[in-house]
Amino acid sequence: MAALEEEFTLSGVPLSAGPDGLLGVEPSDRTDQFLVTHSGRTVILYKVSDQKPLGSWSVKQGQIITCPAVCNFQTGEYIVVHDDRVLRIWNNEDVNLDKVFKATLSAEVCRIHSVQGTEPLVLFKKGAIRGLEALLAEPQQKIETVISDEEIIKWTKIFMVFKHPVLIFITEKHGNYFAYVQMFNSRILSKYTLLPGQEEKSAIQSFAASANRKFISLMSLSSDGCIYETLIPTHPSDREKNQVVVRSLLLKAVVSGDVRNGVALSVLDQDHIAVLGTPLSASKECLSIWNIKFQTLQASKDLLQGTSGQLWYYGENLFMLHGKFLTVIPYKCEVSSLAGALGKLKHSYEPGSHAVPHFVNWETSQEYGLGSQNSEQSRILRTRKVEVSLQPAVSASAQLLLTIKNDTEKHIEVELRKFLAIKQTPEFHTTIGDIVTGLLGRCKAEPSFYPRNCLMQLIQTHVLSYSLCPGLMEVALEKTDVQILQLCLQQFPDIPESVTCACLKIFLSIDDDSLQETDISTESVFDYSDTVRDEKMEEQTEIMENGFNPEEDNSNKEKPQGTTEETTLSPVTPKRAALLRNAVLHSAYSEAFLLPHLKNIPAQHVTLFLQYLYFLYLKCSENATMTLPGIQPPTLNQIMDWICLLLDANFTVVVMIPEAKRLLINLYKFVKAQVCDCWIYTEFCLYSQAPPNYHLFLNFVLEIVISNHGGFVYRSKLW
Repeated sequence: MAALEEEFTLSGVPLSAGPDGLLGVEPSDRTDQFLVTHSGRTVILYKVSDQKPLGSWSVKQGQIITCPAVCNFQTGEYIVVHDDRVLRIWNNEDVNLDKVFKATLSAEVCRIHSVQGTEPLVLFKKGAIRGLEALLAEPQQKIETVISDEEIIKWTKIFMVFKHPVLIFITEKHGNYFAYVQMFNSRILSKYTLLPGQEEKSAIQSFAASANRKFISLMSLSSDGCIYETLIPTHPSDREKNQVVVRSLLLKAVVSGDVRNGVALSVLDQDHIAVLGTPLSASKECLSIWNIKFQTLQASKDLLQGTSGQLWYYGENLFMLHGKFLTVIPYKCEVSSLAGALGKLKHSYEPGSHAVPHFVNWETSQEYGLGSQNSEQSRILRTRKVEVSLQPAVSASAQLLLTIKNDTEKHIEVELRKFLAIKQTPEFHTTIGDIVTGLLGRCKAEPSFYPRNCLMQLIQTHVLSYSLCPGLMEVALEKTDVQILQLCLQQFPDIPESVTCACLKIFLSIDDDSLQETDISTESVFDYSDTVRDEKMEEQTEIMENGFNPEEDNSNKEKPQGTTEETTLSPVTPKRAALLRNAVLHSAYSEAFLLPHLKNIPAQHVTLFLQYLYFLYLKCSENATMTLPGIQPPTLNQIMDWICLLLDANFTVVVMIPEAKRLLINLYKFVKAQVCDCWIYTEFCLYSQAPPNYHLFLNFVLEIVISNHGGFVYRSKLW
């Protein structure tokens, strides 16, 4: 059981209630004393039991403290960094920070970590870590870059494992999250890619973690209001390789998914967590304690004055900003038991707090073996447990295959998650194939059974191929599951051309409303329409500077032939573009086997695909590097090849249908200009640098566009 006691105000002076709030609350080397760092210039030392400050220090006007002050437990001194690079060290007797020890570092500091039993560790913004003593010996030493330029450190924490410090920090890049774990007993830095769980569809708002001798349990509170868990080994199996770990659902809908700010998460012990945010059933923010073992809400306290979304805990005290004041809320967590989780233990509670024997959705709780819908189901479960206990021990994979044959999708998903968390064996590839085969076999036997989340988890193991489970894409095609089809096209190297073409048909024919409801990442699809509009606005708002008007200077310049306002806007929605660009254009194929299947695509879909390919072609041609922006964009070669394949397979149809007339005219004008440019360029360079077959390709497109009858025209690859 857990309870929240009566809160009290630690600081009688109003603090900043802005988005930055406080930089941090850190413990001192003396019991009941804490360092509070404001987001401006001040550090204050408080004694919690007396509710009064013991000391206050500030940097000069114009200087800004950039990371929380910490205590060096080995010396009893305090450490803070201002203006990113200037490190200050002082003690209780010092009054003016301007006169204490100062060291100017060569790189910007992200955070200083200090715990009992080790020296303080300095984490730099580019991911490098230094011990304080080594750093002070040579403050201007060169600091290496560990993370990429676009990665930003979002969260960091330190643990003591086997009496050695372990530091973890999380970075974010383009919406993707990575975990770096530094083991100081072996000087090993491991990197992990955090893949979202199957039910996770939103950005991460807050992190928390705990550690034992084997794993770091990383918890994340997402903007959908759910809490996810990732298990990161403290001893990596492959120290050199960037490893992948998957986030799995731990608690569902603990706070409102509409809240984007003001949420926080802290791990109190192995069974309890504290959550700061607005619950689903209320409109006001509150602080709550959840039992993650039994999936129950244990206690909650309303925060009528709001909060900044910052939460710290030390000992049995929770620190937070309530309104504009730093508030302390004592709490108690007892050993987790089912009776306590159900609220059936006898306890007395302080006024102002209330224990809540409230449960999350029982449909979610059944994943963890809690609850049943009726006594008959309970009897069946008990009987099944007795039968299993009498049987000889079987392997985990065999148990999972038995579960697949009889149990519900939810139970299968939970058991599969447990199986994937087990250390991989040499037979892992074959075992995963057997599991997929078992799931697909039941799908065919029971049409209503479709374990989509399980199939997604298995695909993301990166060990499957088409030949290992040919029925997977067949079922996905029947269900029109474009997300699974996209993953298969991206990961399977041996997909037959007939299946690739079947996927292309679905990607082109599925309506936009259905696509809108599908969880497809569009981060790698560059929004060209915004760029075009921005460029036009810049042209319209240009003014004369130094007597020069750009409009007059550009009046004699011609627009590229074949380029219109329509061709500068994508003809497909971002999600459809993600399917075509990131899945189809990157798929492997043989022209001889693909061409017959392309002839079966309806004319309007052929035209739509050609329009999108032409749109990509124009964007490539606009850049000097002849490349597209975004993550892993298709090459100019791939775009050209697909244009030629579609024209080869559907020559007569494209020439005859009225809908393709404008596209053909644009192709004609653009290609004609490109052919002339290419001939001039190759003549100028004496064939030394120009792509040798570029003009052959352009001639081919030109002949098709201006032809008046059907027929096959020779085509050459781009280079």
